[in-house]
Amino acid sequence: MAAHSSNRESLVFFAQLAEQAERHEEMVNAMKAVAKLGIELTVTERNLFSVAYKNIIGSRRAAWRILSSIESKEVEKNLEKIELESRALQVKEYREKIENELTNICNEVLSIIDNYLLKHTTYIESKAFFLKMKGDYLRYMAEYSTADLRKEVANKALASYNEAINYFQGSSTTNPIRLGLVLNISVFIYEILNNPSEACAFAKKAFDEAISGLDQITEDSYKDATLILQLIRDNITLWSSSEDDQNGTHPLEN
Repeated sequence: MAAHSSNRESLVFFAQLAEQAERHEEMVNAMKAVAKLGIELTVTERNLFSVAYKNIIGSRRAAWRILSSIESKEVEKNLEKIELESRALQVKEYREKIENELTNICNEVLSIIDNYLLKHTTYIESKAFFLKMKGDYLRYMAEYSTADLRKEVANKALASYNEAINYFQGSSTTNPIRLGLVLNISVFIYEILNNPSEACAFAKKAFDEAISGLDQITEDSYKDATLILQLIRDNITLWSSSEDDQNGTHPLEN
């Protein structure tokens, strides 16, 4: 037991070092090992696990968006046919490489959550946290998937989000995890379901409910809650603006 505890502490400390050094792949490896110990993660550990994967998935999501934009422009250019096909194909192959990396990361996270984290989690807030995370990584897959696969992963993402939100029935409207969940569900509605009016209404309802309960918020939660509320408000403003004003701006998420 002592050796098990020592190894866990060493892995967590190394993950924290890797985070400060911005060595994200090594941070992921350390927290993956912690998750696979078959234990219930502490709040610090679950946050490190989330941040580690968010760093490596975030750069690839950004790369995919850039390449998708370049690919569209290459197809639209009035170039000689052979040159057009060659350049567009090169961009397409690079985009597909990024998609494969995204798929591998998402599947790894989903497997760890299902096979380890949720199985060893008893704390309700932690269950909601990991279900939200599961919904997020399914949403990431839906971003680049097409046809039936997009529909399949979108349905799974929505199911995970709904299961997570059920844990907050009757709870404080200013709970930071609940607010982060609401924020990301609204992004899902906007980007994946392609329903801006519903996304805006969903976000505004949660925002108004949270604002009315700010006087009851604990000091520990105030900073995180107000930060996420600002993100929700920024998205509402963005989604309420004209398409020209949005200028390809992606919504903010947690």
